[in-house]
Amino acid sequence: MLGPGSEGMSESNQKMQKIWKVRPEWPFLLFLVLSVVSYLGLILLMLGANVLSVSWSEVGRVLEDPAIQHSIKLTFATCTATAILSVLVAVPVGYLLSRYRFRGRALLDTLIDVPILLPPLVVGLSLLILFNRVSLSEAAWVLAGGLFLGAVLSFMGSERRGRIVPAVLGSLAILATLAAMFWRGATGSLEDAMGELGVPMTFHPLGVVLAQFPVAAAFAIRTMRTSFDQISPRYEEVAMTLGCHRGQAFARVIFPLASKGMIAAGTMAWARALGEFGPILIFAGATRGRTEVLSSSVFLEINLGNLAGAAALSLIMVVIAVSTLLLVRGFLGRGGSR
Repeated sequence: MLGPGSEGMSESNQKMQKIWKVRPEWPFLLFLVLSVVSYLGLILLMLGANVLSVSWSEVGRVLEDPAIQHSIKLTFATCTATAILSVLVAVPVGYLLSRYRFRGRALLDTLIDVPILLPPLVVGLSLLILFNRVSLSEAAWVLAGGLFLGAVLSFMGSERRGRIVPAVLGSLAILATLAAMFWRGATGSLEDAMGELGVPMTFHPLGVVLAQFPVAAAFAIRTMRTSFDQISPRYEEVAMTLGCHRGQAFARVIFPLASKGMIAAGTMAWARALGEFGPILIFAGATRGRTEVLSSSVFLEINLGNLAGAAALSLIMVVIAVSTLLLVRGFLGRGGSR
């Protein structure tokens, strides 16, 4: 038997069903379709321009060039190294931003986006100045000041259980201060110090990885934070009620669940590193046979007036990027990361 309010509820449900059955307005649908077609059309035209302007014989000639072969090998090596480093940083930073609330979190979130917002040439110039104009002592003092500021901001207003972040930052700031005092008499640059350790950075293949890293890591961190946001904290809470501490709950429960996110973050970092050019040109250079990667190969071919060769290299980069994304998305679609 229906209650007295059942008729009103049934009428309301009927009205809702009628609303959902209304067909979309054609002007709005046309606007959506035109927006998609405009954007995708531009991308297709750009890709088609590369395909139509390049002959297979030109692609074969470019691939037979020993300098280009070295460039391709260095590109794959540096992009892979950058992707691995980016994921190693993105997992803890993304987890921290996703799970913890502390004062200064918004500032940290903003600083992560700085490499993305800065012009690429500024990123490369900043690295060049850092390694060749800044001494060990100066770098340690700047780092100590930043860590102290972060510790103070995160401590203010944070809960008692959430004060582990400022405690860690404060400890690192003290270590950086001690290092600055220890290196007080050091006048050499960071590049000099790295050179003495046998790992030079400026105008070196290792410098290519460092030039690719800031922007690639920022994209990876964003991807990992989204992945952790989609994993319910209840999984960790249940694991901790069963005797795990936070680290064990992360390693045994959250880390396996975030495996697809890590693959996606690594892919984003790899693809972003593939297209990096400005920081590489400024910090690592474009020396043929040494620091030349595919993006700088295109630049060198254009400078030589070889537009056909530059177009062929551009097509090769497009094929590599699209193939990588299709392979990874196909892998993720089959649930291969489980």
